[in-house]
Amino acid sequence: MRLEPKRGRGGMRAWLITLILALCAAPTAALAWWQTDWTYRVAVTVDASPKGANLPGVVGRMPVLVRLHTGDFSFKDALPNGADLRFVAGDDKTPLAFHIESFDPLLEMAEIWVDIPDVSGGAAKQIWLYYGDKNAQPVADTASTYDPDYGLVYHFSDAGGQAPHDATAYASNALTGPAGLDEAAIIGKGAKFDGNAVVTIPANAALNLAAGAPFTFSAWVKSDNPQPNVALYSRRDGASALLIGLDQNVPFVQIIGGTPTRIAAPQAIAKGTWTHIAVTADGKTITFYVNGAVAISGPGALPALTTPAALGREIAPGGLGGFVGEMDEVRLSKVARSAGLIQADALSQGPGAKMVSVDQPEKKSGVGFGLFGVIVQQLDPVAWVVILILGVMALLSWAVIWTKSSYVNKVARANDAFERVFIENPDPLAMVNIGAHHKVIADSCIYRIYRAGTDELKRRAERGGPLVLTPGGAEVVRALMQTAQVRERQRLANGLVVLTIAISGGPFLGLLGTVIGVMLTFARIALTGDVNINNIAPGISAALLATCAGLGVAIPSLFGYNYIQLRNRDVSANMSVFVDEFVTKVSERFVEGAFAQAAE
Repeated sequence: MRLEPKRGRGGMRAWLITLILALCAAPTAALAWWQTDWTYRVAVTVDASPKGANLPGVVGRMPVLVRLHTGDFSFKDALPNGADLRFVAGDDKTPLAFHIESFDPLLEMAEIWVDIPDVSGGAAKQIWLYYGDKNAQPVADTASTYDPDYGLVYHFSDAGGQAPHDATAYASNALTGPAGLDEAAIIGKGAKFDGNAVVTIPANAALNLAAGAPFTFSAWVKSDNPQPNVALYSRRDGASALLIGLDQNVPFVQIIGGTPTRIAAPQAIAKGTWTHIAVTADGKTITFYVNGAVAISGPGALPALTTPAALGREIAPGGLGGFVGEMDEVRLSKVARSAGLIQADALSQGPGAKMVSVDQPEKKSGVGFGLFGVIVQQLDPVAWVVILILGVMALLSWAVIWTKSSYVNKVARANDAFERVFIENPDPLAMVNIGAHHKVIADSCIYRIYRAGTDELKRRAERGGPLVLTPGGAEVVRALMQTAQVRERQRLANGLVVLTIAISGGPFLGLLGTVIGVMLTFARIALTGDVNINNIAPGISAALLATCAGLGVAIPSLFGYNYIQLRNRDVSANMSVFVDEFVTKVSERFVEGAFAQAAE
């Protein structure tokens, strides 16, 4: 008799399903690549529209602060000191002057000042940041970042205790330094004042003021405790003076000589909070700004001033008291800056700034920097470890699905072949040695159960005389076949524990990676103080990738487990039916007769 596996019954072969994530869409190039030596670029948007800083009027030229974080910049692909950074205008051709205040590849944070020549209120402007040339030399130009009307700019980025250096071309470097530095001020480092320390600004032709000359002072200030009449900026020249300070945390400006006046803001600044303060004089009016908004203005004109100035305390005793608190980004200008520029400074430099946003990196070839590529770049080490573990679980579960589904389908086909022969043959003992001649039947678990029953009958026949099955003998045969059946079920279920672990543990392991990733993302935001969707979204997206990986392990494992269990139940049911059928036939056949003769 020709034996063939029955087609159509036994189920479909389980194929390994490969899931391909088609999210790596190449980015669209807005314009031609600036220079091919640079591998990466990032779009930086200076947004003065209602969606951003919502600035009215024309701001004009201004130094814009660009903050970089791990969420929007790939520090590992840039040189450790940022020497390969280049800023290019929106035409992708014109280089822009810039300088780096801080660049820390370990903490993955940087603060960079970029000269934007034409910021317009109500409009958004895009520039490009290029990096990734390992042979690039630094070209940062600090002085050119500021227009000639800036007479002094102190970042306080020098080492602690050192006198701050002027960032403008006038080199109005201080003679003395502050009491110390705050490593995490509003912008990089900031100066600490203890009431005694004073930053002395030397006399400089760029800072000289004629009577009635225009002038602007601006700075970020943080006062821990209200103090009476303390100096932020002071300059005395004989009987004339310009004093800017705090009185119980109420900002004020006082002019002695010229047109004497004292103007105080209507309310105090918040204790322990960074506040942007600016004072402008145009020869007729003194205007005080707090956080970019006009706090108060009044008539007044500056006297002639050509002497040294000071920050934090008056140089000569007997004047205003010493300031206790912190200052950052102090600027002096030889013109009365516009209200739009002062507002832009406050909104672009402060916490939660909406004026400057940094998009995701693009690679020159466009490969690997689509949506999925950007997410992968932002993965934290913890997330990588979790995803690696999930990858191992996925490989193990897929291997189990393949091997177990192949095995159960092979057994089902062999069972079908053996059952056809068993049904067609009137002698239930005629197939004892059929497995040695037909490879398909040798794989049948029902055939192995059949052999467990026939082996017992053979042992009984070898005792001599005809084989007669009593009811007790039939139950012994049944028990032996059921024992073999249990072992076959165990063989079918062997390895499925891997799938149950993948189903139940995969999503939880992925969730663990996501929670840790979200925690780290918000921790970075807390350190930088920059609440920006462009900095938050990539980190959150990367964190969620761990959960996606966990589900990617669990879902195929669930489908495979259910399929294998269904096939195992079918095979187990067929085994149970065969045991009953075989015992019934043997009991009827061997009420009388010899097993030895039937087995020959």
